Amino acid sequence: MNEDSKKFLIVGLGNAENKYAGTRHNIGFEVISHFAEKMGVTFRSDRYAYIAETKFKGRTLILAMPTTYMNLSGKAVRYWLEEESIPIENLLVISDDIDLPSGTLRLRMKGGGGSHNGLNHIIELLGHSNYPRLRFGIGKNYSQGYQIEYVLGKFEKQEWEELITPSIENAGEVIKAFVTAGIQKAMNQCNIDKQKKEEKEI
Repeated sequence: MNEDSKKFLIVGLGNAENKYAGTRHNIGFEVISHFAEKMGVTFRSDRYAYIAETKFKGRTLILAMPTTYMNLSGKAVRYWLEEESIPIENLLVISDDIDLPSGTLRLRMKGGGGSHNGLNHIIELLGHSNYPRLRFGIGKNYSQGYQIEYVLGKFEKQEWEELITPSIENAGEVIKAFVTAGIQKAMNQCNIDKQKKEEKEI
């Protein structure tokens, strides 16, 4: 394993202004912040993002929360990939997803951005959609025409405690699996966790 293949860029998407803290659209920030806290590292303000660096089982993880606003997230992703000479397969982007039930995690090797402005801008600046992403379900519990208000709103207290908090913890385990075992095994772990959850609910 060469040095470049031991380095990873883990990006949580969100909006950096305080008024967006704790909103559904900022769940990527929540995952990255919690992971950094567990790893005992703090963020610094740097080019296009808040950046923290940690190590796990011989791998170097660059943790990033873009400060560009969601719809310009690609600037931070492209810059830090180039700055740290990180191969595209070692990029993991964490974003909210309204098409998944609240708290559900889905890891994918590639895919379109759908209606997500952050993912679409990353695709636009990279010139392709072949990058791993961890989608974090925030549910679709809104009336027609109120999507923006919903994603920029905060989680209900019960939803946060019962669904979101455990999944933030699980997302950290998925990150660890991604950097150590590879995306295929990490995807299997995600699917197994989902299957267990569904069996529990039956």
